[in-house]
Formats: sequence, structure tokens, C-alpha cells
Amino acid sequence: MSHSSTDPLTAHLSDPLNDPIGAPAGEPVTPPPADEHTAMRGMLAPLGPPPVGPPPMSPPPSVALPPAAPAPAVEPRRFMSATDFLDRRDSDSTSGPATWGWRGRVRRWSGGLIKPSMGAAERSYEADRAAIQKDFDGPRTIAFVNPKGGAAKTTGVLAAGYTFGTVRGGGVIAWDNNETRGTLGIRGTRSAHRNTTRELLEDLGRFSDVYQSRIGDLGAFVRSQGDAHFDVLASDERPDVTGVIHADDFAAVHALLERFYRILLVDTGNNLRAENWLAAAGAADLLVVTSTVREDTGYSGLWMLDALQDAGHENLKYKTITVLSDPSPKVDEALARDLVQVYEQRTRGVYRVPYDPALVSGSVVPYAQLSAETRRSWLRACAAMATAL
Repeated sequence: MSHSSTDPLTAHLSDPLNDPIGAPAGEPVTPPPADEHTAMRGMLAPLGPPPVGPPPMSPPPSVALPPAAPAPAVEPRRFMSATDFLDRRDSDSTSGPATWGWRGRVRRWSGGLIKPSMGAAERSYEADRAAIQKDFDGPRTIAFVNPKGGAAKTTGVLAAGYTFGTVRGGGVIAWDNNETRGTLGIRGTRSAHRNTTRELLEDLGRFSDVYQSRIGDLGAFVRSQGDAHFDVLASDERPDVTGVIHADDFAAVHALLERFYRILLVDTGNNLRAENWLAAAGAADLLVVTSTVREDTGYSGLWMLDALQDAGHENLKYKTITVLSDPSPKVDEALARDLVQVYEQRTRGVYRVPYDPALVSGSVVPYAQLSAETRRSWLRACAAMATAL
């Protein structure tokens, strides 16, 4: 009996996929495992169409990308200006050849063929001069203070006037702001006139017009110090006047002097309660406490600082320096060390000035006769004042 359907076994044997190549005829054929059979069918399956492009690089929509960093701003290139060029040349300039000591002698003996550089002392000297010659953006007032008489305020003002005047080349005035009568006028170089602060106050109206008043007109009231290159405005010298200088008087004269001078050195009196003393302390850009190496003058200066502190003067330490003068050739060095130590705690710095006979005679100060050590000490002190302004 015939069957119309294909025998399953025959169909399996006739399937070329199940007929291994090289199998001996008549041997039974073991069908391959199911996974191998599937793999063989996959190998013979027709290839699909080629991919259209590279696989997508973007992450799935569910992944959030961080915001892109902004591109760095490109700064425009800045070229050196003419001013920049000069500033760089000035900062790169080296100090000139030595003129002091053995270095200076070597330069002179060699006729300038050998030019040693400056030593430390000469470089310090030139640095102090440069500090004193600095430019200010307006007039500066320095008040010399100590309520004790004989504390070297007047000689300090004259020595500072000589130093600032000669190094800066003028534009400096020393003003005796004693409430009655001070000695700055008689310690400075004499003048053909005897006018003082009192006469200036009486004639202050002639300077009210800032467009018409001239610095030359002040020559009738101030006293030129000649080669020292500064002027002196003396305090009242008339014996018949009993009035005092009030705060308003100080303010009026101070405003006038600020119009014509760059540095104002104020010699104050001994009365801390006087109106003009308080006005000077309030108007000063810098206070200079003068003292000698004596216990009483040193104590008086410290007492004054305590009073100013209690009166509400702020930043007093940074607004004050100390000049400590030797009153005689030999001083108590232990006391000097104590004074230096305590004033270093209360002020910006302490500057020692040696004894100089030219300053203690009580007569007109002979500026040309000041010793080299005195001039160097005051140069150092005035450089510190200029730096503090």
C-alpha cells in the first residue's frame, strides 16, 4: 500500500543539511545536536542588507548630557605702551658707580675705567633720598609733638625742614603753632621783616581770592632759610598782645599754607588743651613724637599718646613715629634702650639722632655746620616720615 505523504525518516535522510559530507554509504547518520544544527542553518542563511551608517553614538534618551562648557574668552593682545616702556626702564635701572669709601677711591684712581657698584651704606643713602623725593597727591602736614619743654621739637622741625628742603628742592614750610610765643622764629635764619602768624591772620583777606593771591605775597610773612630751601612762619613775637591762636585761626592759616606748600612741618606748643594744639593734632597726616634720652621727656611723650588714645584718635600707632635725640655726648644707654623699646610698641618706628653741638646752643641753627652723622640720621628719619605719608 502506498502512502501519499513522505516518510519522516526518509525525509530526514534526504535533507542535504543532515547528510554529512564524506559519510560512508549505508552507515547510520547521527543527527547533529540541536544548537549545531541551528548554527549551520545560520551560516547558510542569506545575509541581510548592509548597514546604512555607523551605529548611533548618542546615548539613550533617558541619559541626560552635561551642559557644554563655554569656550574660554580670548583676551585681546596688549602691546607695551610708551609709558610701560619708560616704567620698565626705570625699574630695571641699576644704581650708578660708587662714590663712597674704597669703591669710590678705586673709581677715581682708575680714571673711571673701573666702576665698582655702590656698597650697602651708599645704596641705603640713595634709597632714603628717593623716599623723601616721592610725589604726593596733595599737601602733607607733619606735627611735631611733646608737651614737655626742651623735648627737641623746635630743633627737630628745623632739622627736618633742612632735610626735606634740600633733598626735595623746596616747597616746605616750618610753622610755629605755639598758642602764644614760640622760639622757631629766633632759631631760624633772620629776615628783614618781623611779621608772624599774628600779622598774617590780620591780613588774611588779601589771600581770599585764590586766582589773584600769589606765593610771592607770602614773602612778607614767612622767612626764607636760604640754602636750606624752606621757609619759616614764626609765632607771635609782640609783647603787647595777649590773645591766643584759636582752632579757627589754625584752620584758616593751615588752608592757606596748603595752597602754596607741599610739606607743612608744624612746631606745636606744650599745652595739649589749647585749641590750636588740638587742631594741629587733628589736621596732621603724621605725628612725630620728639624726645630726648631723659626720663621726664620720655614719660611726657608717652603720657601724651595715652591722652590722644583716650580722646579717640584711631590708628595712632601707624600715624606716629618717634625721634629720640641725645642731649649730651654721653647718655644713659640703659635708659635709651628702654625708651626705644617702649616707643617701638607705641609708634611705627624709633629713630635715634646723635648729639650735635650745633643744635644745642640755643641760637640760629647753622645748617652747614651740622655733622655728617646728624644729617644722615635726619635723612633716615625723614625718609621714614615720607614713607608713612
